[in-house]
Amino acid sequence: MAGSTLASPSDEAPALARPPASPGRETWRRFRRHRLALASVGVLALLVGGVVFGGLLWPVAIDDIDFAAQLQGPSWDHPFGTDDLGQDLLARMIYGGRISLAVGFAAMAVASLIGVLVGALAGMSRRLLDPVLMWLTDLFLSLPQLPLLLLVIYLFRDSLKAVFGTQGGVFLMIVAVIGGLRWMPVARLVRAQFLSLREKEFVEAARSQGATTAHLVRRHILPNALGPVIVAASIEVSAAIIAESTLSFLGLGFPPDIPTWGRLLFDAKDHLDVAPHWALFPGGAIFLTVLSINFIGDGLRDALDPRRVL
Repeated sequence: MAGSTLASPSDEAPALARPPASPGRETWRRFRRHRLALASVGVLALLVGGVVFGGLLWPVAIDDIDFAAQLQGPSWDHPFGTDDLGQDLLARMIYGGRISLAVGFAAMAVASLIGVLVGALAGMSRRLLDPVLMWLTDLFLSLPQLPLLLLVIYLFRDSLKAVFGTQGGVFLMIVAVIGGLRWMPVARLVRAQFLSLREKEFVEAARSQGATTAHLVRRHILPNALGPVIVAASIEVSAAIIAESTLSFLGLGFPPDIPTWGRLLFDAKDHLDVAPHWALFPGGAIFLTVLSINFIGDGLRDALDPRRVL
């Protein structure tokens, strides 16, 4: 039409803004940028799936003895070879992996629970409780962990076996001892987070509206402090697996007839020259598990850090 002019770009309707991503979706987007962490998730999932469902694909008894197949290398009949009694190492690796991974994750849960509780109490306390809890934390940090582990095992192993059975008693003892000696870094981290978050504006606003201390911790402070705790917990899993393997290697963990990965290494130490495969496979499983968990922790640290641009 004559006299009409085109509408300027400013007159056009603004484009619909893209809705902001949820915190979980944003964390996953940032985590995917860490290629080593993403690959480590696949490796860890493969290891966990192998030890959980491997018995269905390889239904061989862990205590079948065949003296005609002693110290054989990997073959079609025995993909991971055999030990000095002719027992299939793949079946023993699958069985032992369940115990080693269960110990790692259970000890991590114990350490994280104690650490979060102690750190939260210390971080929210404004009087005597904070220095007392931090003194206790420093005391546990100064204790030599391996000698203390050995002492506790010597003192309580037989009594726990009598109450919970051989395998159950040793499992509970190792989880409790490892978890009870690994909570200090988590406690110090949670305390630092609480000391910072309790002075933030959103916490002060909730406090001014009459929120109780328990409500502040549960709804405002603890959710915002979980990022570093998750990262620290991922590191505790690998530390617990190494500690259990160390105890089994020293002959102080599970009994000889329970083939954890550490116990397999202990049994293989006298045959390294004639049967190196006996040590390579459990050692490689421990190495891959610990390495993948550490890389996952690195990826979570980067993904949960809002100051890091990814």
